Amino acid sequence: VVQVVESGGGSVQAGGSLNLSCVASSYASNTNCMGWFRQAPGKESEGVASIYFDGRTYYVDSVKGRFTISRDNAMKAMYLQMNKLAREDIAMSDCGAGANNYLANCWRHFYHWGQGTRVTVAS
Repeated sequence: VVQVVESGGGSVQAGGSLNLSCVASSYASNTNCMGWFRQAPGKESEGVASIYFDGRTYYVDSVKGRFTISRDNAMKAMYLQMNKLAREDIAMSDCGAGANNYLANCWRHFYHWGQGTRVTVAS
């Protein structure tokens, strides 16, 4: 059974930073991307950032310039450095791994994902 575990969520003041981590125990053989999606209270889920195994990245417009996604292929780990956090970043954030030819849609085609980690931003 593949396990995906997120960590690093918490509560920060507006303008602060958090670094989320995601570790998978294994991958399906055709996995080519990992990413993060989030769901804010009362809103639909949205893909936040994704990364192909070759390092190409995707960010939703609202986090460009503030968030950085990275990965360690050997460790099956992925990270999301979130800077300049704002109230609109409050959400339950999940990570996962899957396969898709359009990186922005990686999160919609996850084979495996975790339980989520909560991000709270205080004003």
